Amino acid sequence: MNKIIFTLLCVFTLTISNAQQNNYYPISGQWDVKSPAYFAIDSNKIQEAISFAIANETKAPKNLWLTQAMQFGKEPFSDPVGPMGERGAATGIIIYKGYIIASWGNPNAVEMVNSVTKSMVSTVVGLAVQKGLIHSVNDLVYPYLPPVEVFNDGPETSQGSVITKKSFIYPFETAHNRKITWDHLLRQTSDWEGELWGKPDWADRPSDKPAEWLTRKRNEPGTTYKYNDTRVNALALAATTVWHKPLPEVLREQIMNPIGASNTWLWTGYHNAWIVLDGKIMQSVSGGGHFGGGIFMNAYDLGRFGLLTLRKGNWDGKQLIPEDWVQKSTTPTKANEQYGFMNYFLNTNKKLYPSAPATAYAHIGNGTNMIYVDSENDIVAVVRWIENDAIDGFLKKLLTAIPGKK
Repeated sequence: MNKIIFTLLCVFTLTISNAQQNNYYPISGQWDVKSPAYFAIDSNKIQEAISFAIANETKAPKNLWLTQAMQFGKEPFSDPVGPMGERGAATGIIIYKGYIIASWGNPNAVEMVNSVTKSMVSTVVGLAVQKGLIHSVNDLVYPYLPPVEVFNDGPETSQGSVITKKSFIYPFETAHNRKITWDHLLRQTSDWEGELWGKPDWADRPSDKPAEWLTRKRNEPGTTYKYNDTRVNALALAATTVWHKPLPEVLREQIMNPIGASNTWLWTGYHNAWIVLDGKIMQSVSGGGHFGGGIFMNAYDLGRFGLLTLRKGNWDGKQLIPEDWVQKSTTPTKANEQYGFMNYFLNTNKKLYPSAPATAYAHIGNGTNMIYVDSENDIVAVVRWIENDAIDGFLKKLLTAIPGKK
């Protein structure tokens, strides 16, 4: 009996290995294109989906500085402190079984991805866990951080510096912040308090009760979800100190180069977000574009990252992201079942996208910038600069083009 079980396990393992080998992975500088008809996909319906995406291009201005002002200008301290830019027209690519079957707009355009950046933040944190730099996501964050030396461009003794300058910051050294774990930050349930790079936590998407901004009772970490870029930046800073190197270097070496991404993308932060670590000056990059900065990337590179997460972190036989990290990333948060680790927006109970499978998820940034990931249909779709309320309509048209779908 044991011999039979061993044989079955070997066959099962071999089947999984062969399935991974049979998956198509685009090499660096090249991505095979197949017509929808090659896979018996309805080309007319694919074109309908594309036309729908183009017709529903975001109405926000192409000048992203102006867009930011229109969306967040009523917030206190809302002025951008990082680079912004211009956007192009509605753009996207559709990937089926690893192959590109359709594209529109200018997929080579390197543009802001806004909060899709958060998925890269959580990825480098996952790699830190894999490497043992973080022992567990359930660990408290504060014991991992040294005093963070801020880079002050000028002598400490210059006039007024005693009042206006800080040598060190301690982002997790309050009674509340000392309760925060890595998991709380990853799931945006930390209720982290404080100010970082000139942006108070309460100034990001503030409540309509200004009198309570500074006095409200803090929620116990893990109990309440709040989307907040200042807290994401606190996580990015913490991850930087753990890696002892800039996060863009980690992402490039560990993820983007191995998946064959171009060399045109960049990840930047705020003009004042510079620290000194191990005697080196480095920027603590931002986790989104709310106040500027974040990742600027083209649709093809976004598609490669989406394909990597579709394949559960495996790229042509190499496990770049631990499979269990992708599983944790797609596990619903108790305080918000539509959210996993940042920035995995989940389709739990099909509430986010009724036309898509409940197992699908998306990496989403303002704009809307979206990497749709659908393992049931083996589809990744990068859709940029579409109205948010038009996404489900696009997905409905896309998925009905797949053989056997209605």
